Amino acid sequence: MLVVGGSGGFGGRLVDGLVATTDLNVVVAGRDLARATAKAAPHGERAAALRLDAATVTAAMLAASGAFVVADAAGPFQGAGYQLARAAIAAGLHYVDLADTRDFVAGFGALDAAARAAGVVALTGASSTPALSHAVLDRLTTGWRGIDTVEIAISPGTRSAPRGRSVIRAILSYAGKPVRVFVDGGWTERPGWGRPVGRDMPGLGRRWLSLCETPDLDLVPARFAPRRAAIFRAGLELTVMHHGLYLAGLLVRLGLLPSLAPLARPMRWFAERLKSLGSDRGGMVVEAAGIDAAGSPVRAAWSLVAEAGDGPVVPTLPALAAIRALADGRLSQPGARPCVGVLDLDRISREFAPYRISTHLSTSAPDDALPVPTTARP
Repeated sequence: MLVVGGSGGFGGRLVDGLVATTDLNVVVAGRDLARATAKAAPHGERAAALRLDAATVTAAMLAASGAFVVADAAGPFQGAGYQLARAAIAAGLHYVDLADTRDFVAGFGALDAAARAAGVVALTGASSTPALSHAVLDRLTTGWRGIDTVEIAISPGTRSAPRGRSVIRAILSYAGKPVRVFVDGGWTERPGWGRPVGRDMPGLGRRWLSLCETPDLDLVPARFAPRRAAIFRAGLELTVMHHGLYLAGLLVRLGLLPSLAPLARPMRWFAERLKSLGSDRGGMVVEAAGIDAAGSPVRAAWSLVAEAGDGPVVPTLPALAAIRALADGRLSQPGARPCVGVLDLDRISREFAPYRISTHLSTSAPDDALPVPTTARP
């Protein structure tokens, strides 16, 4: 098992999960051999380190690692190519990544023919979005006659939220820029990280949320065909941070800056100074409204709360579930595709067990449920 970016914030947690819950030996790979070695060392004979650059890797390099699955947890996936995935397929290795970038996931199907010919499984988006969000929606809407709205929201705890430059740069890359989104029954554009919407998230209290650029903005309309809206929002726990990013995004919307991405370093410094003011509790909400199997209006909601700083492990758990399924042969249909409709919610939820993660699912008549805000304007 080879984890590229295995010494990073998400990759390191995936490495720990693989060693703790599977029998697989793990190769921690990355451009910085010293960091990879430091991550592998505490795991003894179960882990080794390898210097590897995803941008220049070859099939021969991956084959020489002895792995049967390559997991890409390196990021950032914005503007990235598919060199690592192509090399894994050419080497006859399965591939899984944690990409939550809209364009990267949308273009991944270009590798499908090669993956089928090689007889390997290649999955993109084995993370909170789209893998977990779609597993939840599959469960919530089973048997429904139709879906009207879908809302997905994620809000990490300030103290536990990953603050790597690649994570911050990913958010800044779309803040203030037009984001194509399905609302009010049609496609339109809204500004990324636009007008904040306040909502009560179960187990977390009130959090601010803004439009986030993710693969689900394409995949939810494609798979579930909601009639009215499909929204994905994310939020920063501290009001000053969330609204501060919204205000910074206005500079992009007004044409004063082409992008906030170059500000990743100072933004990271600012986030580090404020982290002690927040909590270590984060969560996720998935809600759908529509018509159930009996023809009655219905709203169903699923929520997740991660405590004690366990939130950042959640994006790695769908990948862990996929790797486990590949190892035991339950996941074997070759091809390259987004990780949606591949892992059911039970399979992913079993990976929550070692952590302080709780979930809740409820169904109600629409009048008894929280409203789904779909028409907030910038």
